[in-house]
Amino acid sequence: MTQMIAPQFDLERIRADFPILHQQVHGHPLAYLDSTASSQKPALVIDAMNDFYRRTNANVHRGVYQLSEQATEAMEQARAKIARFIGARSVREIIFTRNTTESINLVAHAWGRANLRPGDRILLTEMEHHSNLVPWQIVAQATGAELLFIPVDGTGRLALDGLDRLLTERTKLVALTHMSNVLGTINPVKVIAAAAKQVGALVLVDGAQSVPHFPVDVGELGIDFLAFSGHKMCGPTGVGVLWGRKPLLQAMPPFLGGGSMIRSVGLRSSSWNDLPHKFEAGTPAIAEAIGLGYAVDYLASVGMDAIHQAEQQLTQYAVERLQGIDGLTLYGPAVAERGGVLSFNLAGVHAHDVAAVLDQQGVAVRAGHHCCQPLMELLDAPATARASFYLYTTPAEIDQLVRGLEKCKAIFG
Repeated sequence: MTQMIAPQFDLERIRADFPILHQQVHGHPLAYLDSTASSQKPALVIDAMNDFYRRTNANVHRGVYQLSEQATEAMEQARAKIARFIGARSVREIIFTRNTTESINLVAHAWGRANLRPGDRILLTEMEHHSNLVPWQIVAQATGAELLFIPVDGTGRLALDGLDRLLTERTKLVALTHMSNVLGTINPVKVIAAAAKQVGALVLVDGAQSVPHFPVDVGELGIDFLAFSGHKMCGPTGVGVLWGRKPLLQAMPPFLGGGSMIRSVGLRSSSWNDLPHKFEAGTPAIAEAIGLGYAVDYLASVGMDAIHQAEQQLTQYAVERLQGIDGLTLYGPAVAERGGVLSFNLAGVHAHDVAAVLDQQGVAVRAGHHCCQPLMELLDAPATARASFYLYTTPAEIDQLVRGLEKCKAIFG
């Protein structure tokens, strides 16, 4: 039936850690294949957040009483865990936000509006999620900067043969996704970052799909900013992270104003707090940050290399199974250059109809433009169905997906 996952990767034990997976949908076992949109949460994370609200709930950084000090310590421990997880040099480089989108907006508005001038260039790619496209459109319109794009070739990879022409002394920032949420393409960030540095450009990486799935070290990549979300990496919704090089963050003006981000306030002027608090206005998502810290613990205990290896084996199996379905178009590069994301279409069947039929078979996939409308136009596909995998996905769930697609073909002829 299946290609086996490496024996050191205990898939059965991992699945036991995720309570939501052990249920039926429409009379079928749940096959959750939408982890690119949002991952499921292990009991460790759920319990940690419940424990905070039951025993430690208080605001942070403000109280001198025991509960507040305990809450502050727990949140700062989470910050330290995240710093180690991505290879940050300092915990002060870890800014808690709501999600990847807010992290990118923070850089776009705090760094972009302060540093971009008419004629400056921002280099993006044609495969960007709207979250790494729209903020730069807004800032370009406000500053007079220009947007340029690294094209996507017919295999779903970035066409880098013209990179030297796109990168000039006018290029001030390169912003790109580490892994496409539509094609699964894993981009050569280290190579692109090195080229950007040759012309003095900063590099921002959308790590929403990479940080959860394989090792990411900001120092090794040679980048300046990294944005990612908790809910895609076994953590809760409502919390994300911006990592930035400390000198850059120190020089940037605040993004939001209010409590916690100030040092002193007068009626007509204020001064700003130290990092990371300068960018964390108001009461933060305390329980969520703590939950993300425990999610990082969980992922580290499994091993990011092991997760990546298991996902690649599973993706290879899934590609082989899907390619055997007549009338199915699969988008994206070879397995060696992609993560566990498979976008596809069935001839003559809209992606939303495919997803609806699969749901009746207990299979949860995403259908639509996946917040990548320009990329979908390049693919000449108004929508695709997308199956995405994580450390808890099984080969049997891939088989369930294939049976659902055959059912879909039978229904629509």
